[in-house]
Amino acid sequence: MSTPKIVLFYVFTPLPDPEAIRLWQLAVCESLDLRGRIIVSPHGINGTVGGELDSVKRYVRRLREYPAFRDVDIKWSEGLGDDFPKLVVRVRPEIVTFGAPDELDVDVNGVVGGGERLDPDGVHRLVAERGDDVVFFDGRNRIEAEIGRFAGAVVPEVGATRDFVPLLDSGAFDHLKDRPVVTYCTGGVRCEVLSMLMRKRGFSEVYQLDGGIVRYGEQFGDDGLWEGSLYVFDKRMTVDFSDDAAVLGRCGECGRPTSNVDNYPDRQGRELAVICPDCFDGLADTRG
Repeated sequence: MSTPKIVLFYVFTPLPDPEAIRLWQLAVCESLDLRGRIIVSPHGINGTVGGELDSVKRYVRRLREYPAFRDVDIKWSEGLGDDFPKLVVRVRPEIVTFGAPDELDVDVNGVVGGGERLDPDGVHRLVAERGDDVVFFDGRNRIEAEIGRFAGAVVPEVGATRDFVPLLDSGAFDHLKDRPVVTYCTGGVRCEVLSMLMRKRGFSEVYQLDGGIVRYGEQFGDDGLWEGSLYVFDKRMTVDFSDDAAVLGRCGECGRPTSNVDNYPDRQGRELAVICPDCFDGLADTRG
C-alpha cells in the first residue's frame, strides 16, 4: 500500500505566461489525482500538494521537466491521505501576498536584493559569533508564532502577510536596522520577499533561513534554537519535530497549554485560533 505524502515547494523566476503554467499544473495534478494549492504569478510558483507516494513522485518529475523549475527544492513530509479538500491552481499578482508586487524584482537566480541565505549550520555560526545581537524575525502570521518560534524571536503583530509592509513603513522596527536580522518562515518563501523589503527600507544586515523552519527542524529537531510546534497549511494543522516539542501556545478559551490550532469558531470558520481540543469540542457541542 502506498504512503500519503505532501510536498512543499516554491521557485522565484520570471514566468512570461503564468496562465499557461497554471493550465499545465492543473492538468498534471488532475491526471495524478493530487490535491492542494498552487499559486502562479509573473514572479514564479508556490505550491503544496499531496497524494499517494507514487503519484507525488511522478508530479515532482513532471515539475522538474520545466527548465526554470529544474532545481526546485522539494520539502517532503508524511501525509494523512486526505490533507487537502480539493485542488486549487490560481494565477495571482504575487505568489505570497505582501501587497507589494511592484517592489519585487526576480531574475533566473531568484529574488533580486534579498537577504543573505543561511543554512541551519550558518545560523548557528552567526549566533556563536554575534551572540545576543542577532535578532530572529518571524515572517509568519501571529497565530503561527503562538505555537512555535525561535527562542527570543521578534514576532510582529500581523494577522496576514500583507500587514508586514505597513508595519515596516511605520518605523516599528527601525531600532533593529543596525543589527543582524535573521528572517524565518515555514518553508522559506515568505522570507525571500520579506528580507528584500527590509533591505529596501534600510535594514543593513538581513539574512534569511534557507529552506525555512522545515529544513531547520529536519536537521536539529528540538535540540537547537527552535521551540514548539510548526503550523502547516493542510489538514494536519501542526507538526512536531520530536516527541519532546515544547508546548508554547495557550488555549484562547481556557488558558491551558496547547499546540492545537483549529478553524474557529467552527471547522468551517475562516479564522484560525489556538484552542485546546476539549474547548473546541465543547464549543461545537453548544452549537449543536
